[in-house]
Amino acid sequence: MNKFKTLLISLSLFAGSAFATEMTLYKSPYCGCCKAWAKHVEKAGFEVTVIEQANNNQQHKAYGITPDLAACHTATVDGYVLEGHVPLADIKRLLKERPGITGIAVPGMPASSLGMDVPNNTDPYQVIAFRKDGKTMVYNEYHVSNK
Repeated sequence: MNKFKTLLISLSLFAGSAFATEMTLYKSPYCGCCKAWAKHVEKAGFEVTVIEQANNNQQHKAYGITPDLAACHTATVDGYVLEGHVPLADIKRLLKERPGITGIAVPGMPASSLGMDVPNNTDPYQVIAFRKDGKTMVYNEYHVSNK
């Protein structure tokens, strides 16, 4: 009987970790790169609810996303905001470390970022952490040369 209880507890812990983390994505109905980003995120195990709208001005205002941080889509996940083509590794790091920030952003639409999928493109870009009070810091960098 004891082995049976251990097995049940192990299975329930495993099953709990297998559930997808819910994410809401706000995007234009005409943006293909937003759809591509969502597919990557879903493949990584997130359950994405897409809300199509003409613009994300309301979300930007509510979450403190300034024009210099803005991109083509906004997502929310587990109390955090993701602006633009945020890489999966940074989303996972954010949810693991749970820093005291509002969210992270990839400003603009870098061709080498997740969902843009421009073959062989290695344009550098930064992931920026931000707070509602306007404070920002570099959260991560991609394709940056140390020259």
